[in-house]
Amino acid sequence: MNRITMLSSAEKVKGQGVASAYRELINLMTMHHADKYDMAINTYRKSEITHYHTIDFRFFLSTFAKKRRGVMVGYVHFLPETLDESLKLPWIAKKIFYKYVILFYKRMDVLVVVNPSFIPQLVAYGIPEEKIKYIPNFVSASTFYPMSIDEKRALRKKHGIAPDAFVAIGVGQVQHRKGVLDFIEVAKQLPEMQFIWAGGFSFGKITAGYKELKEIYDHPPANVQFPGIVERVDMNTYYNIADVLFLPSFNELFPMAILEGMSSGLSVLLRDLELYEGILAGNYIEASDVAGFKAQLERMATDGAYLEVAKEGAKKGAAYYSEARLTGLWQEFYDGLLKG
Repeated sequence: MNRITMLSSAEKVKGQGVASAYRELINLMTMHHADKYDMAINTYRKSEITHYHTIDFRFFLSTFAKKRRGVMVGYVHFLPETLDESLKLPWIAKKIFYKYVILFYKRMDVLVVVNPSFIPQLVAYGIPEEKIKYIPNFVSASTFYPMSIDEKRALRKKHGIAPDAFVAIGVGQVQHRKGVLDFIEVAKQLPEMQFIWAGGFSFGKITAGYKELKEIYDHPPANVQFPGIVERVDMNTYYNIADVLFLPSFNELFPMAILEGMSSGLSVLLRDLELYEGILAGNYIEASDVAGFKAQLERMATDGAYLEVAKEGAKKGAAYYSEARLTGLWQEFYDGLLKG
């Protein structure tokens, strides 16, 4: 049986999408491919394929023992420019770290990107396009699913939310890049609605805009809840409290939260970013600013038919990015590497 080794430290930092994507793939491999591949995690055994999920320096050093690593696969969840609006680092540390990121990617034999928009950017860094493969993120319907009406009512009661309230949920790290300030401003303009932001400061004080965001986090408007970093096992509960997933991010990769919300039966409202067009077209409602977000939420809250159309679009997205479809894609990918 061919050996695949997964190397990752993604789950050491809670509340980030990289960890969610890693866990979904591990679960998929365990449930669907245990009879095809001998999989191990965070060992340095000799393998036919070594899949790097994070860019730890100790993992980088392991790439020099190439005969033991086999085909080296790098999972690209971010690029240097996507980190600019997430972390606040001294300029010299930033310069060194960004160079290291690309150096790590160049050590790989194959790169898997979660968004096709990454491909030309990686090519611009000098990585051959033929070394890059696009395989989207996915979520399992057994983890994220719509609950019954009675279960949803019980959850709302537990969290102090009226059964007839219209609820919008945002998910992710509390960062400027995630559009948290716009999320709060929309909430202020819609005091009759309830808003929840599930997420916190995964990287503490080096988060860009930490001081300003921490003040809002500690003293939110009356109709906004910040439950903090929520364990992934509990996230389906939060999605089922809500009516719509509202993510006003300015810069994104391929948020796991979108797939989770879709799979949980929510409609999805996003900022009109170009990167969503190729991967989510027809599966979400969009707006470009606070006024647009406010108008869309008001319409969804008052027009049941419009809300249902939005939910149907999201449902189609959930089916396309389902575990069932991605199982075949990952097997095809790994088998292709093993065949050379």
